[in-house]
Amino acid sequence: MVSAADVPDDTDPGRLKDSVNSICGPSIAVHECRRVPDEFNARFDARSRTYVYAIFTGDVADPWLARTSWHRPGPLDVEAMNEAAGHLLGAHDFTSFGRLPAPDASAERTLYELSCTAAGRIVRVRARANAFVHQMVRSLVGTLVAVGEGKTNPGGVPAILAAKDRAAAGPVAPPHGLCLVSVEYEDGWSRPFDPFE
Repeated sequence: MVSAADVPDDTDPGRLKDSVNSICGPSIAVHECRRVPDEFNARFDARSRTYVYAIFTGDVADPWLARTSWHRPGPLDVEAMNEAAGHLLGAHDFTSFGRLPAPDASAERTLYELSCTAAGRIVRVRARANAFVHQMVRSLVGTLVAVGEGKTNPGGVPAILAAKDRAAAGPVAPPHGLCLVSVEYEDGWSRPFDPFE
């Protein structure tokens, strides 16, 4: 995650990083501090964001994964999920997949990557876009899981997009499986981080 803060001009970025890490403990870790222009905005200057959503498909819940994955027992058809995901790539109106901050706000976003992979009993959904509508990633995951369960046909996804109606998409996946793994900026100074690789 990237954050910006106003600090005195003579602040040493390395010492600031060490100080924040000593205060935050193991729950939060700062990998790097850098000076940026005064007009820099960590949210609005981002070129893209990447999220990974973890689904645990084991029959019995795993206590070690309970806080960071959605326990959804039973196999998922990852190939069908990827077929459905392919229909969502590109620039679209994602009204069916999220909530808008205001009635007149645009829901057009560009989805650069949406892919599903399985490793053992963990299925990961990776989503990268220029921006996301509120709850969009979790809504995409819920829809892809419905496809993986055989409840939704992959070929029906374009109709879900076209409906521009939240009720057309699958359920919103629970929040605890979602992880922001990287944010990209034009100047390239952000460092991709993926705890799942």
